[in-house]
Amino acid sequence: MLNPADFIVPLNMNGLQGRLLHLPAPPNTKREILFVYGHHSSLERWWGVVQDLNQYGAVSMPDLPGFGGMESFYKIDQQPTIDALADYLAAFVKMRYSRRQVTIAGLSFGFVIATRMLQRYPDLVKKVDLLISVVGFAHHDDFVFTKPRYLSYKSASWFFSHKTPSMFFRNIALHPLVIKTVYEHTHNAKQKFAKLNKDQKKEIMNFEVYLWRANDIRTHMKTSYEFLKLDNCKKQIDLPVWHISVKGDRYFDNNIVEQHMRIIFTDFSSAKSKMDSHAPSIIADVKTGAPLIPTKIRRLLAHA
Repeated sequence: MLNPADFIVPLNMNGLQGRLLHLPAPPNTKREILFVYGHHSSLERWWGVVQDLNQYGAVSMPDLPGFGGMESFYKIDQQPTIDALADYLAAFVKMRYSRRQVTIAGLSFGFVIATRMLQRYPDLVKKVDLLISVVGFAHHDDFVFTKPRYLSYKSASWFFSHKTPSMFFRNIALHPLVIKTVYEHTHNAKQKFAKLNKDQKKEIMNFEVYLWRANDIRTHMKTSYEFLKLDNCKKQIDLPVWHISVKGDRYFDNNIVEQHMRIIFTDFSSAKSKMDSHAPSIIADVKTGAPLIPTKIRRLLAHA
């Protein structure tokens, strides 16, 4: 069985220390795939999905500042805005794919960052041979939250994006004992735990503790506030997009997502994932992560 640690190397970008997971291309494949993970992530969380994508070419997945244990923008006195993350991703693309075409697959918030990068750096558009939105979104109206829930999320993320409240949140609310006691009963966690046995719940809970502690909470809150008021529809991108949706997405309205993406991109095509939730389990292996990628997308990826 492959171990993700065997494919992870240090990554130093813009003075920030992080990690890069790279799976080399299998024989007879030429495609280069850049996988941009979303919120509440680490390289290990998406190991199963990138293993699955690796059959179609080389896959690179870099950490994002403030996520997966990478140092945050606050270390270099910058705010972790979507623009800053887009600039960071652009620097990575220019460094990694200077003379090569690249397929970009952005997952959820990762697709938001990829979209903003292509809007801010139109010279990079010609480097992209295939753009895939994996349950991505484009506008704050894409969320299916009730108005009270939306406003509560927006207010809380704004408050805890400040230095002192974020320190309190990390040291008190995100203490491992508190997470293990409370998290399972939160709105977003109920679906994750609904069909799990005792051992699976324990494994997932331990990984949730790791994710909440590894990701910079101030960055988490600042980026949450940013995407809760997102509007990526202000500038068009000269590329078609393939969008992967899931039935009954607990975050986004697929019809509204399509409307907004049609404003941004020259063409829009969609494919439905076989999954029944927004994303695979945080401990998904290659077998349980594979249903995220529909057959239509696999055919595109297989076509050199």
